Amino acid sequence: MSEIPARATGSEGPSDGAPFGDAVWQSSPPGSIYDYIKVASFSIGADGLVDQWSLRAEQLLGIPAEHAVGSDPIEAFIDPDLRERGQRKMAEILDGREWTGVVPFRAPDAAAGGAQRGRGQRGLAEVYVMPTRTEDGEKAAVCIVVDVRVLRSIETDLAASQAIFGQSPFGFLLIDPDLRVRRANQRFVSVFGGTPDDHRGKGVHDYLPRAEADRVSATLRRVLETGDSITDMHVTGFAPGSDERRHWSVNLYRVHSGSGRPIGISWLGTDITARREAAREAAAARRNLALLNEAGARIGNSLDLETTARELLDVVVPGFCDLATVDLHQGLLAGDETPPGLADGSAELRRVAFSSAVSEAPVLGTGEQVELGAVHHYPFNSPCADALRTARPRSVPAEDGSLVQSTLAVPMVAHDTVVGLARFARTKGSEPFGDRDRDLAVELAARAAVCIDNARLYRREHERALILQRSLLPPGDPEASGLDIACRYLPGNAATGRPSEVGGDWFDVIELPGHRTALVVGDVMGRGLRAAVAMGELRTAVRTLAQLDIEPAEVLSQLDEIARGLGAPGGVQQATRAARRPREADLSEVYLATCVYAVYDSVTRRCTFANAGHLPPVLVEPGESALMLDVPPGLPLGVGGEPFEEVEIELPEGSLLALYTDGLVESRDHPLDEGLQAFVGALTDPARPLEDVCDQVLNTLDSHHGEDDIALLMARVQGLPSESVGDWTLPREPRSVGRARELARAQLLDWDMEPLVDTTELLVSELVTNALRYGEGEIRLRLLLDRTLVCEVWDSGLVQPRRRRARDTDEGGRGLQLVGLLSAAWGSRRTPRGKTVWFELPLPGADTQLTDPAEALLSLF
Repeated sequence: MSEIPARATGSEGPSDGAPFGDAVWQSSPPGSIYDYIKVASFSIGADGLVDQWSLRAEQLLGIPAEHAVGSDPIEAFIDPDLRERGQRKMAEILDGREWTGVVPFRAPDAAAGGAQRGRGQRGLAEVYVMPTRTEDGEKAAVCIVVDVRVLRSIETDLAASQAIFGQSPFGFLLIDPDLRVRRANQRFVSVFGGTPDDHRGKGVHDYLPRAEADRVSATLRRVLETGDSITDMHVTGFAPGSDERRHWSVNLYRVHSGSGRPIGISWLGTDITARREAAREAAAARRNLALLNEAGARIGNSLDLETTARELLDVVVPGFCDLATVDLHQGLLAGDETPPGLADGSAELRRVAFSSAVSEAPVLGTGEQVELGAVHHYPFNSPCADALRTARPRSVPAEDGSLVQSTLAVPMVAHDTVVGLARFARTKGSEPFGDRDRDLAVELAARAAVCIDNARLYRREHERALILQRSLLPPGDPEASGLDIACRYLPGNAATGRPSEVGGDWFDVIELPGHRTALVVGDVMGRGLRAAVAMGELRTAVRTLAQLDIEPAEVLSQLDEIARGLGAPGGVQQATRAARRPREADLSEVYLATCVYAVYDSVTRRCTFANAGHLPPVLVEPGESALMLDVPPGLPLGVGGEPFEEVEIELPEGSLLALYTDGLVESRDHPLDEGLQAFVGALTDPARPLEDVCDQVLNTLDSHHGEDDIALLMARVQGLPSESVGDWTLPREPRSVGRARELARAQLLDWDMEPLVDTTELLVSELVTNALRYGEGEIRLRLLLDRTLVCEVWDSGLVQPRRRRARDTDEGGRGLQLVGLLSAAWGSRRTPRGKTVWFELPLPGADTQLTDPAEALLSLF
């Protein structure tokens, strides 16, 4: 046979489909299939003896050529019990017959010298015998010998490979060095169609889009060149006849021959479309849960409608969408009590929030451009109006040329009421909204809607509480005899930006008989409507107790009993039971409050203080520094169990008295003592007008003003002049009645109050007569002239006068009725040494209509 021309090393022969004549032949390189299966050969001459022995035969059988050539193969290699049969077969072969069979062999003991490893070796050889002729025409034979163990191993490996390749649930390809498919298994064929043979010779560009195919081809070349395996490479494409995008996970590794020569690439792929979709769904679910968790933490921190809307957009942009808006019903923002929204969905809305993650703010698919804060409405046939009308989310078509590709209009529903509309949009390049996104948008909008509705309810209750609170404060500028008064009330402002919450601070100025004035400042602990209501009840109780004209300490004791009943069922009525068992009262059922109650007498300029856990009053005397009065603080109202103490202090003319609540001096940023010192230091010029003093204090302490309310009550002492007071002591005898009339007449004439003389004489006569008849000890008559005329009759008796209706036949019993008819007011009060009965007359003027005493007397009969 002529020599076969060789080609460049590394070529793997012709590709499928190439003409056979175009093939270039070469010598078999190391690592060929023949080397793997260890094929040996030898020839037998016409005499039946070995005449040629190959090197591979030496390696396989372990017998060198010098021992094998010239020997009888049957005698040398076959066991004795098989030799007879072997001789027959050899005769047939030399007779020209072709034979194939498995022959047991044994290397002869004569094998020596370089063949030691073959001595005593036994095995099976598969022998292929082909008859031939020598140059002389004699019959001879060529024998091909293969080790049966190697053949069986190859058969087993092929069977295993075929089972794996054919039965694998994964798509299996064998790709040659030219990146062409050599074999494809049934699983791959079931996806891409045809038969396995139909895929021979195809490349990755026949299966994948161009860009993806280029990427995969580059990876295949890298695996072929480097031998580095690729694990879980994701490949995206389409199955034939389907528009659904598919995803595969591919493992690549280089395939070698038995001797280690690279012969191709193994492609093992599995469809992970469902797995990727599940992972995508799981990631979306995690993202949605994270968004909902963030929404729960960030939305609703403010009780302001606009702030809550902005908090929603802070959550969704850019985590959920690229831009978003919130529109709330204008009626809702205006405080309407009726459910907002109209049946046709075209109610007026106000744009309260807008957020965008893109530099350009495109229109949200509706053709309208609404400025932030503008009031607008949606057309009747628009998706947004339909969403408002049906309370269901709607998709909004994108406008031509808009950057927005997907928009959701989601009604904000709280307690079956649509409070507004949220719109979420994604720009081109982002994934359009799906069903899961729609559900998430509805949930986010609902959460924000509930918070907005809560803010609306809070605002409504807050406004009601403010109305209640302000209605309980003194109207206008309070007036009092012998005092110049200025006051301030400031609701607290939360540092977080929430609307101010109503507190329980209050102050009051109550005029008492005898040109005396009660000054009250109190603070119910807690905030909100209930605190304001409790404050109102306590303020009303203070006014009621003040009219009884009892001592300040007794006023606070009665308030303490009332406060213990405010938080429990039964309201104030519970106070009576709490007072009977003060140590058993549950403090969780009561409102605690602090209060300072002071009574100022303009005649004596003395002020009596009682304190229930409140901050001490501050006094500034002319020419002196301000100081805090040492008034025993006592326990707060509602605690009970301890009596309150009184302190009486004479206030110099022109001195300044300040009562206040803790909101003025207390803050989270500094100790209470620091705030008190700052307040005392701000009262440096008490001679200035009181309004200016109040403003100076508030401006100085502005940094201390936190979340609590501020109540400030200032009073400058202006005692009643001595010439406006008439004071006499009368003996206990009948003629004192006439003497009292004379003194009263003379004093009124001296004050130029002649129009009041007749009425005053008549009423003074009645009161002195009653003091003589029902009282005890000496009698004291006092006239006080200020904004009104006050007459007081004092005695040592404890029996209080009682007005009654006299019968027609009674000769007496009409005195107090007459006092009630002729005076503007009258009453009695206890004193440390008895009682005082008093009446008050308005001063004569253009707007004063005085009652004629004669007509009053006639009306009693």
